[in-house]
Amino acid sequence: MNLRIINANLVVKLMGFYREKTTMFFTFAFPIILILVFGTIFMSQDSMEYRLCVQDLDQTNSSAQAVEILELNGKFKITRVDPAVNAAQYVRVNRVNLVLVIPKGYERSLIQRMMLNDQNASVTITYIYDPSSSSVITKMQILNSVLAVINQGMSGKPPFIRSVEESILTRKYRFIEFFVPGIIAMSVMTLSLFGTVDSDTELRQKGIIRKLSTTPITRTDWILSNILYHFILAVISTIAMLLVSYAVFDVSLHIDAWLLAFILLDVFAFVGTGMILTRFVKEAQSAAAAANAISFPMMFLSGSFFPIELMPGFLQKFARTLPLFYVNEGLRASMVFRDNMAALRSAAIIGVFAAVVFILGIVATKWEEGK
Repeated sequence: MNLRIINANLVVKLMGFYREKTTMFFTFAFPIILILVFGTIFMSQDSMEYRLCVQDLDQTNSSAQAVEILELNGKFKITRVDPAVNAAQYVRVNRVNLVLVIPKGYERSLIQRMMLNDQNASVTITYIYDPSSSSVITKMQILNSVLAVINQGMSGKPPFIRSVEESILTRKYRFIEFFVPGIIAMSVMTLSLFGTVDSDTELRQKGIIRKLSTTPITRTDWILSNILYHFILAVISTIAMLLVSYAVFDVSLHIDAWLLAFILLDVFAFVGTGMILTRFVKEAQSAAAAANAISFPMMFLSGSFFPIELMPGFLQKFARTLPLFYVNEGLRASMVFRDNMAALRSAAIIGVFAAVVFILGIVATKWEEGK
C-alpha cells in the first residue's frame, strides 16, 4: 500500500467531481430536497387540522352546538354545506371526501333524551364519503371517537376503561427527526453504489482499468482511494443535510461517533456491492439498471421513508433481510433513541454484510479484464 499513490488518486477523483457541477449539485441537493419536502409536509403533523364539510338539516341551536363540539374536540376546520343541496352530489362536484349530515329532528330527539329521560330517543348522523380518499378513514375514526365521548357524557356514567400515554423516550420527537437518519442512510447508499457502478463501468469500457495494470498503482491502492473518495462525499452530504435540518426544522438529534461509523459501514457495504455488479455487468446501461434493481427496493422497503410496521407481514420479513434496514435502525438508535446497544447490534449486522461484499468486490476487481 502506497499512501502517496492513494492520495494522488483521491485528489484526482475529488477534482473530477468538483469539475462536474451538475453531478455535484444533484449529489448534495437531492437528499436536501427530500428533507425539505417531507419535512414541510409533516412538520405540523401534531397540530394538523382536517377539513370537514357539515350539512345541518336541523338548523337549531342544539345542532349548531354539536358542530362547534366537533370543531373543537376533533380539530376540524368546518365548511358548512347548504341544507338544500344533495350531499352526495356535493362530494362529487366539489371533490371533497366526506360530508357529515346532521338529520332533521336532532334537537327534538336530544330534548327527549336529556329532559324527558327517553332512553330510546336517538339520531343517526350520516357520513357521505368518497372511499377512494386515503384520509377519509382517519376522519371517520376521529369523528367516531368524538361522538363516543359525547354519548358517554350524555349517559352520566364515568368510563370503565381509561387510557394514559407513556412514551419510551424522554421527550417527544417529530416525524422529521425520524426521517432525517433514513435519508442520510439512503443518500450514502445511492452515492456509493451508483458512484462505483458508473465510474468503474465507464473506466472498464474505455480500457483504462486494464491500462492501470501497467502503472505503479495496485488494486489495493485503487480500492482504498475509492473508499476514501466516497466516504468524504458521504460526510459532506451528511453535514449539508444536518445543517439544513437544524436550520429549517430545528431538529433535535444526537450526534456522536456512531454517525461516522454507520456512514463508513454504509460506504463499504455498497461500494463492495457496486464492485461486484461491475464484475458481472459490463455495459454502463446494464450496470445502472442492475444498481436500480438493488437500490429501489431498499429505498422503499427498508424504512427510510416510513416505518416497516405499516407493511404486510411478509414484506416486513423481507425488509429485515436488507442491509439498508440495519443502517436505518442503527442511525435512529444512536441519533433518536440514544440506545448504544441497539446501535451496536445494527452495526454488527451491517458490518458482517459489508465485510463479505467488500471482500467479494476486491476479488471481483481484476485489472486484466478491462477492455
